[in-house]
Amino acid sequence: MSDSARQRTGPLLLGVRHHGPGSARAVRAALEAVRPKAVLIEGPPEADALIPLAADPRMRPPVALLAHAVDEPGRSAFWPLADFSPEWVALQWALENEVPARFIDLPATHTLAWERREEETVASPDTEAGDSDAEAGEPDTEAGASEAGAGESDTELRMRVDPLAALAEAAGYDDPERWWEDVVEHRGTGERERDALAPFTAVAEAMEVLRETYGVGGRDRDPVREAYMRLQLRSAQREFGEDVAVVCGAWHVPALRARSTVAADKELLKGLPKVKADMTWVPWTNRRLARASGYGAGIDSPGWYGHLFRAADRPVERWLTKVAGLLREEDRIVSSAHVIEAVRLAETLAVMRGRPLPGLGETTDAVRAVLCEGSDVPLALVHDRLVVGDVLGEVPETAPAVPLQRDLAREQRRLRLKPEALERELELDLRKETDAGRSRLLHRLRLLGIGWGEQAQSRGSTGTFRETWRLRWEPELSVRVAEAGVWGTTVEGAATARAESDAARATALADVTALAEHCLLAGLPDALPVVMRALADRAALDTDVGQLAQALPALVRSLRYGDVRGTDTQALAEVAAGLAERVFVGLPPACAALDADAAQEMRGHVDAVHTAVALLSETATGAETGSGSGPGHRDLRGRWRAVLRVLSGRDTVPGVLRGRAVRILLDEGELGAEAAARLMGLVLSPGTPPADAAAWIEGFVGGSGGGGMLLVHDERLLGLVDAWLTGVPAEAFTDVLPLLRRTFSAYEPGVRRTLGELVRRGPGERPQGAGQAGGTPGFGAEADAERADAVLPVLRLLLGLDDTAAVDDDDLVGAGR
Repeated sequence: MSDSARQRTGPLLLGVRHHGPGSARAVRAALEAVRPKAVLIEGPPEADALIPLAADPRMRPPVALLAHAVDEPGRSAFWPLADFSPEWVALQWALENEVPARFIDLPATHTLAWERREEETVASPDTEAGDSDAEAGEPDTEAGASEAGAGESDTELRMRVDPLAALAEAAGYDDPERWWEDVVEHRGTGERERDALAPFTAVAEAMEVLRETYGVGGRDRDPVREAYMRLQLRSAQREFGEDVAVVCGAWHVPALRARSTVAADKELLKGLPKVKADMTWVPWTNRRLARASGYGAGIDSPGWYGHLFRAADRPVERWLTKVAGLLREEDRIVSSAHVIEAVRLAETLAVMRGRPLPGLGETTDAVRAVLCEGSDVPLALVHDRLVVGDVLGEVPETAPAVPLQRDLAREQRRLRLKPEALERELELDLRKETDAGRSRLLHRLRLLGIGWGEQAQSRGSTGTFRETWRLRWEPELSVRVAEAGVWGTTVEGAATARAESDAARATALADVTALAEHCLLAGLPDALPVVMRALADRAALDTDVGQLAQALPALVRSLRYGDVRGTDTQALAEVAAGLAERVFVGLPPACAALDADAAQEMRGHVDAVHTAVALLSETATGAETGSGSGPGHRDLRGRWRAVLRVLSGRDTVPGVLRGRAVRILLDEGELGAEAAARLMGLVLSPGTPPADAAAWIEGFVGGSGGGGMLLVHDERLLGLVDAWLTGVPAEAFTDVLPLLRRTFSAYEPGVRRTLGELVRRGPGERPQGAGQAGGTPGFGAEADAERADAVLPVLRLLLGLDDTAAVDDDDLVGAGR
């Protein structure tokens, strides 16, 4: 036992930096030296019953204590712990030595109620963002709290004192993190530090001076918390005597030493609001330990600090070896010589900067210069994967959890879909049972507001049998699961109940159609009848053609999803067909007298309805064949084309819609090229205002529908556009220029280049040797044999044929086709 330990009177107050590996090592050394009869830790006392779980070998930090209001699960608070957190080390020491351990901070029942009371004043995702790392130990709140703590204004936030920054400035440092590394992380323990309590004595003296200077430092809640901690400390002293150790934020040590009466402390606690709260352990991530995530007690480099805590010796050499391993995994050339040179550079930089050992700054500079060859791109990967880290903690199944959480865990195991902190992409083939189950689970979770996965564009296939997801598990999702527990005890049951409730509350038709689509994707057959009834009711009452047109595509997509998932969608097809009929009737009058913005929006609806009708007509034809549907479902596409003919010829319809209708009819083969050219000629005649003509052109050849290629292949249409454009009066040209620029800028560069060549030589005029008049406009009359022969070696390579294979080149070209 050290001299300080022998001379100590009263409880042992160990002021720490939360998530500081130096503090964690010092706490273990102090506890080993003093061996107290009880350990008191800053944290919510409701978690006392959960302390034994910390001894479970299946508990792997980082983890967090999660408290949430029973009647409002979304209102929650976290107390994160890493393996290098002093509190976690104190817990482990107490469990290993069978010493009682207790949490002594303000109960979560008051913390959550306090946030609720103050939420009308300030509301933001995380509390205590202004806390310094030397004193912060307050919860990371999820709802109803301000960044500065409940009830604190922005002015108060700016006035808060950062103890680390103040001490670093007094020591002549401009970077608090660098100061902390030099005086704590690089100082070591053991034989070189004979007095295990010396660092805590020094930190306590520094905090005494800061508290005398700044008082509570702008933290209005701290006096209440500290009053409760003093009461808990007195209670432990009555039970265990003076041989008690307290592990708390260093900022609180002077307040726990201060003389205060029991009556005065109890007076501060009078009238505190309360809510009923539940508490459990949940997995946490290094990313959420980082200050960049908004966590008030966060640190800049959780991965680096974890390495410093776990490295038995030679931390710089071990760190740079780890960096080299990561870069090699990314196929970068990194040799042992690179690592040796990086170590030498880091040590040299530390000497030049007057530091006892290389810190994160020196190692980062060495990595950039040597291992990354001056590039910040691989350095960003090192920062993300190692300096911050992508570790996700684990908690045992015996930890308290809502039934929905347990069912989700079972589903994750059954489908082999493990939560991970690192974002990853998951490709699903819905024809496989396991992948189909994964898809249903992810869609059900999204419906419940649990955003574990985000759907992305599938690569290489646009079929409905394939899905691509980006998955990343965030700690906050544990709160979302608890919040969704009000809907049911299983994921399927909860998603069904949520869908039925959303259908009853939905007021917009598009919302109900989207919900029907979600139900099919999530495989919720029990919810679908309720949603379909709501859909039929809303469709019957909705008279807004824009809303009807917006709702139709989602319904048709649902029919396709039903096919790939084997769901009976006959009722959905009936509603969709009826919806399409109402769109056909109401669209022409709805398109009259629209301004430019409304016309552009309606154009999007027309395109969406056109795509939907093409799919719906096939579905309706299949249903008619299989079930003998009546004539009302026949020839949907024919009636849609009739609507487009009406739109194309009605002068009261904006030009962009008339041009789009003509283009669709041309693509569908319902309008010949001659008729399309005649309509374009009429629109581009001198009697049409230039702005209206430009809008018509935008509708006809604009967008992503291949309008540029149409002009390339039909020089007659290009000639009409060219002749009109050259005849636009100068005073009107600036008015139509934005429309034309928007139209032609959407074309591929190659298409724009070809159009420029055609316009340069004059549409309709053939370059010399381009062939006879019977050829395709813009192209030669015959194939260029020399250019065609150039692809033959590539075709041989693709087909696995060597140059000696006896294959006729004509056959080879045919195979390539």
